[in-house]
Amino acid sequence: MKKITLSTVKSFINKNSGQLLINVRSSFDGMQDCVASVNGGFTIAKSDDREWNKRNTLGIIGAWFVGSSRDYFSAYETDTLKGIEVSNSCGSFIIAVNK
Repeated sequence: MKKITLSTVKSFINKNSGQLLINVRSSFDGMQDCVASVNGGFTIAKSDDREWNKRNTLGIIGAWFVGSSRDYFSAYETDTLKGIEVSNSCGSFIIAVNK
């Protein structure tokens, strides 16, 4: 399997636009000043149209990319879903599509 990069993630998002699911597993909590677990689950990914924010969200609410080689990507696959797991200093999430 080839290495997953930010370009791979961007291509996956563009290719599957409209059918993406997101599962936010953890996110930064400013009240605790740390990353805290989130009891989410897969939901339909909603578009984030704020121009100033697109560099960090790639247009998906709940996704957050740090950049500068500080995002870590791994393949994610179950019996029904296929996608990419992302983790960084701001939390972790999975973007996936139905098989």
